[in-house]
Amino acid sequence: MQINEEELVKSVLEDFGRRQAERKNFENTWQLNINFFMGNQYCYIAPNGQIVEYGKQYFWQEREVYNHIANIIELRLSKLSRVRPALTVIPFSDEESDINCAKTSKKILKAVSHNINISKILNQGTMWSEICGTVFYKVDWNNNAGRIVGKDELDNVIKEGEVEVSVVSPFEIYPDSNTYNSVDECMSIIYARTFHKDAVKNIWGVEVEGRDIDVFTLDSIGATGGLGYATLSNSMAKKLKKDQVLVLEKYEKPTLEYPNGRLIVVAGDKLIFVGELPYVNKVEEKRGFPFIRQVCIATPNCFWGSCIVDRCIPIQRSFNAVKNRKHEFLNRLTMGILSVEDGSLDVENLEEEGLSPGKVLIHRQGSQAPTLLSTGSVPIDFQQEENSLLNEFMNISGVSDLARSDYLAGGNISGIALQLFVEQDEVRLLTSAEEIRNAAKDIAKHILRMYKQFAVINHTSRIVGENGSIELFYWKGSDINSEEVIFETENEINETLAQKRSMIFEVLNAGLLNNDEGKLSNNMRAKVLEQLGFGVWEISQDMNTLHKNSATKENIQLIRDNIIPDPLEVDDHEIHINEHIAFMLGGEYEKRSKKDNKLESKMLDHIRLHKKYKEVTNKIENNGD
Repeated sequence: MQINEEELVKSVLEDFGRRQAERKNFENTWQLNINFFMGNQYCYIAPNGQIVEYGKQYFWQEREVYNHIANIIELRLSKLSRVRPALTVIPFSDEESDINCAKTSKKILKAVSHNINISKILNQGTMWSEICGTVFYKVDWNNNAGRIVGKDELDNVIKEGEVEVSVVSPFEIYPDSNTYNSVDECMSIIYARTFHKDAVKNIWGVEVEGRDIDVFTLDSIGATGGLGYATLSNSMAKKLKKDQVLVLEKYEKPTLEYPNGRLIVVAGDKLIFVGELPYVNKVEEKRGFPFIRQVCIATPNCFWGSCIVDRCIPIQRSFNAVKNRKHEFLNRLTMGILSVEDGSLDVENLEEEGLSPGKVLIHRQGSQAPTLLSTGSVPIDFQQEENSLLNEFMNISGVSDLARSDYLAGGNISGIALQLFVEQDEVRLLTSAEEIRNAAKDIAKHILRMYKQFAVINHTSRIVGENGSIELFYWKGSDINSEEVIFETENEINETLAQKRSMIFEVLNAGLLNNDEGKLSNNMRAKVLEQLGFGVWEISQDMNTLHKNSATKENIQLIRDNIIPDPLEVDDHEIHINEHIAFMLGGEYEKRSKKDNKLESKMLDHIRLHKKYKEVTNKIENNGD
């Protein structure tokens, strides 16, 4: 099918313009939220759709900002940072090869998560979702990452390639409709970014003429302050940048016309790429969008989520107004309002110097002496309204600082009641925490599917093994046969580190983690220390685990290479015998033995050798005794 490049570029640009107009209202809300978070709170959305700042009406007017929104977001982020779900992979079947592949997939996830610093990525994404309501993660394949594996004919370096996970702000995503509830429901998504024209040439090898483009920046300045002074705060606004190129990546969902979907890349007015979607990242080996959505609070029948900042802005405006009016009243009390008869004083001198201590006022003879007007005391209504607004902040945001809470002021509260109060406070974050967990799970699925598609050569990874030792393992895409990722733990927001440690000590005291001899194995000791938050202290090798792994490798070698090595004198023959018998009772061995009659005889001969070694070892030990 022949493609008219000019018409295709024109259609993408027109489609992008339409989506920009449809998303304008949401974009204004995000911009306003960021401004309030950063302290530029004297602005509003004008009827023309622009963010407009308003200044002082009078020179003496207090215009300070008492930013509780930033404190609320920081507190929510600190609590949500505990949400780092432990993930595992379900085997495709109960056969030993599938179980081993699932274990390998879990190790891959653990190693990759460490390499890309998934915790930092989730923190960055959560910050966007908490302020704007929505954030996206893009899972890409980078052919220029990883270790060097060779060189091509032109002597260019060839690398093994690695997965990249990046945080995408909502300002860069344009769905075909704002009424979808998920990414998969969209028919197409446009990913829009601006680059300098030199960067476009370096990345795509195409020269495109740059132009002036309005982009959102955080280096604008907003003015605040009070009587006699002024302060500045950062604000988010559009700023003109020169020699910029708008790059649009339009991802189209698979259809009857395009079974593998379509990706169109346009830079400026030039077509860079058109072809099928690059990644097999959906179930049943289908292609789809490389984006994962995370919202703070889901909104019915809307692609964009809402956030706590939206609800706190009216309260923040009222709080600023109350505090500023209160300080203006205090200014009148402390500085005074002087009543002067017309023509009795040098008013200009009085306005310039004010009523300094010890000042001599000279007034016209026969005129009434200047007097200070009585302004009374600060009304108690100010304090009552201020406390009421602080309580509203707490109720609407869903978080509270217990150390400063009025509930604890008296000190007469039991430990159980305090624990219930903490749990109730944490429950309000469950919805946002569950969104982070689901996003982490979807990222893990994309990572496994990406490696399954592109990791055609052996990769080398290192992880901390179950026994606390450093484990080096080799793998490639064919070792991944299941992408069914599930959570190993419950929502972490429900449990603090102190609660977790207390529960572990209770389980230890009950002896539930002891082995058959009533002792704590090295393997379990390493897990306990890791769960307590002390890292990996135990690095000694658990001999039983090593012998089990050795027997498992022998089973795999028999299936793959049709050979099994002879037993070694250092083997724990009892463990090897049990592992080999368990393997023979499995479904995979049954299928393979039907195809190869010699398989059973090889395994039985190997087990008999283990038994002979065991008998000899027992005789030597008995004679020694």
